[in-house]
Amino acid sequence: MNKNLKRERLTALTEVIAVVAIAFLSKAALDHFFWRFSGPVSLITLLILLTVYLRRRGIYWSGMGLRAVPGAKSKWLMIPQTLLGIVAIILTGVVTQVALQAIGIEPLPEGQDVATDRFAGIAGNLPVYLMWLGIGIVSGGLAEEMFFRGYLITRLQAVFSGARLAPVLAVFTAAVIFGFGHFYYQGLSGWITTGMIGAVIGLLFLLYKRNLWPLIIAHAFVDALGMTSMYMEWGI
Repeated sequence: MNKNLKRERLTALTEVIAVVAIAFLSKAALDHFFWRFSGPVSLITLLILLTVYLRRRGIYWSGMGLRAVPGAKSKWLMIPQTLLGIVAIILTGVVTQVALQAIGIEPLPEGQDVATDRFAGIAGNLPVYLMWLGIGIVSGGLAEEMFFRGYLITRLQAVFSGARLAPVLAVFTAAVIFGFGHFYYQGLSGWITTGMIGAVIGLLFLLYKRNLWPLIIAHAFVDALGMTSMYMEWGI
């Protein structure tokens, strides 16, 4: 391995460790002030700072999946890509939950589910529902896909560059970090489930030739469906 490649890998690794540490530490710090919104606020703030940092290094989001989609054919292709993303997210979540329960890893029991407290008041409350719907679309759909798929997978591939399984290692590592980001309100079951979902979305990211838009739309739709379910009290 030549010196330039080693230097690039070390730079990428140092950057990723620092950025991920900032993401979780800033979220933990904001927990003391408004824990229900600390995740979205810390993530969106980080993306703004990350954008400034990356631009100074000549790196743009267009190179990490947030690019214009050229041609009518590519735009129409986004429809089945988005639908596949929606099905993949929901199916992965359901199958993983069933598998976890089969081996004795249960979701958090009622009364210990932090998600219940986090989204308290959404049922039948239109203003609260619309607030969380907006947060879910912007923070979940857009921000999480930009950070966990666009940024992390791209930069982790630089970390693992030279390895035969670099794309797979990048997707797996990003998925573990993505799952851990949900641990604080979903527990071990949520970590594993969202981690599996992150892995599937990551593979789709590579399959879609690093086009984030179908994944952003699919992620936003699933989050919106979850918020709507709580608002309507569908119990799903």
